[in-house]
Amino acid sequence: MMCKRAVSLWQLAFGLLLLTIGTPANSQELIANSQKVVTRSTTVGIGRTNILDTYLSDEHFKGTGISFLSTIERQKTDCRWSTLMEHEANLSLCKSRNIQQELEGAYNFYWGKLYRWQLMDGALSLQAGGLVNASLGFIYNTSNGNNPAQARAHLNIMPTGVASYRFQLFNKQMVARYELNLPLAGIQFSPNYGQSYYEIFNRGDYDHNVVPTTFVSAPEWRNLLTLDAAITRKITLRIGYLGNIQQSKVNNIRQHVWTHRFLIGITKRFSITPHAL
Repeated sequence: MMCKRAVSLWQLAFGLLLLTIGTPANSQELIANSQKVVTRSTTVGIGRTNILDTYLSDEHFKGTGISFLSTIERQKTDCRWSTLMEHEANLSLCKSRNIQQELEGAYNFYWGKLYRWQLMDGALSLQAGGLVNASLGFIYNTSNGNNPAQARAHLNIMPTGVASYRFQLFNKQMVARYELNLPLAGIQFSPNYGQSYYEIFNRGDYDHNVVPTTFVSAPEWRNLLTLDAAITRKITLRIGYLGNIQQSKVNNIRQHVWTHRFLIGITKRFSITPHAL
C-alpha cells in the first residue's frame, strides 16, 4: 500500500514537472506566433513635375520637384492581414513656355489593410486590399493678380495591390517590391469655374464646391517600384521610382499634377514580441 502511494506521488510530481517545463515552451510558442514584423522605410526623391490647372491658367507648367516618402507596414506572423501607412510630401517649381511660374505642394496620407498570399516557398508575396487617401495641397501662380492660388483637397478610397520578391544577388539579400494604387470613389474640393475664393470663404456662397468623384472624373495612377539591398545586418539601402499621375475634371475645371521621382533612402525591418504575462 505504501509502495502504491509512493508511486502515485512520484507520478504526480513527474506530471507537475512536465507541466512546469512545458508551460514556458507553450507560452514562448504563442508569443513567437504573435510576433509583429514592422518594415519602415524613409526615402527622398527628385524628378520631373507637370502641372495644369485651368482655374489659374490654360498653360502647361513643367519643372523639377522633390518628395519625401515614409512607408510603414505592420504584420503579425500568425495573420495574413497587414496594415500599410504612407506619408508623402511633394514640392515643385514649374515654368510655362511664356516664363510664368507655378509653385505646387501637397501632402498625402495613405492608410489601409492588405491581405497576403505567400508563393514560391515564401520568396514571392502578393497582397491585395484598399487604402484611404487624404490629400491637402496648393498650386500658386506667381503671375496672377486675381485668384493667384488654387487649393487642392480630396479624400479617396483606393484599391491597392503589392507584389514583393526576395532573392539573393552577390551574396546580398534583395527585395524587389511593386505597389499600385488606383482610385475608386471619393470627394474633392473645387471652386466653380469663375468663382473666387473670396466668394467661397468671405461671403459664404456655396456653389457645388465639394464634389463626389470617381475613377472617371478624377482618375489617378500611383505606382511605387523599389529595390532593397542589404548593406549590413541593420542597414538596408532602398532605391526606387515613384510615379503619381493625378487628374480631375470637376466644376468645368481641368487639373492634373504628374510627378516622377527617383528615390533613395533606408529601410529597416524589426520584430516586436509582446511580453508574456
